[in-house]
Amino acid sequence: MITGNVILALLIPFAGTALGSAFVFFMRKDMPELVRKALLGFASGVMVAASVWSLLIPSMEMTPGNVLPATVGLLAGFAFLLLIDRVTPHLHLVGGPEGPRSRLSRTTMLALAVTIHNLPEGMAVGVAVAGAMGEGSGISIAAALALSLGIAIQNVPEGAIISMPLRSEGNSRSRSFLIGALSGVVEPIGGVLVLLLASVVTGLMPYLLSFAAGAMLYVVIEELVPEASEGSHSNIGTIGFAIGFALMMVLDVLLG
Repeated sequence: MITGNVILALLIPFAGTALGSAFVFFMRKDMPELVRKALLGFASGVMVAASVWSLLIPSMEMTPGNVLPATVGLLAGFAFLLLIDRVTPHLHLVGGPEGPRSRLSRTTMLALAVTIHNLPEGMAVGVAVAGAMGEGSGISIAAALALSLGIAIQNVPEGAIISMPLRSEGNSRSRSFLIGALSGVVEPIGGVLVLLLASVVTGLMPYLLSFAAGAMLYVVIEELVPEASEGSHSNIGTIGFAIGFALMMVLDVLLG
């Protein structure tokens, strides 16, 4: 049954992208470094904790004594994101004009790269929600909401790095915001697709949960942690990680 909490969980990541894209309306420069690092660190902590408590542990609890499904799914999630990064223009959340994004000057290429990169995140939320709606998965809707929130937080700086460079290239604020926000539309779409297929792949749920965990951990390791720790003020990202991890751990134990 589709409830308000389910719809909310599916839409929160898109809201994060839209919020970050909206920075183009009231900021002339990039997001302040301290704020960006704190957000990236916090999102990293939330997503790592969610991957363990909300995805991996429930996956293993669904197959007592058999860690093969969780292991296979986890490695498949890493491999899938690695493949995406290989076949699409690689995108970092942060970077100066000489960084990796300098090759993505055209609006279409930038939007396409981000959109494709966002799809597995939306699917991960869909898997968590499907687990919460099912029986015997050990996942609560609160845990799914927390995972969705973690993804939304890391989408805020991502939305900003799309809309603000587009504005500096001569696009209007409205157009820059629209393109940035639309890059996140694929996330609720991915989540809905997973929900529609949930009844068909019920037996694969242990694999899907750990797959989502692998995808989330890949994003954290490949994108969020390096961006939060590079340069000055890296301790802000570390503090943010600790707070995010602890918060998600407490929420999962109390609400899960």
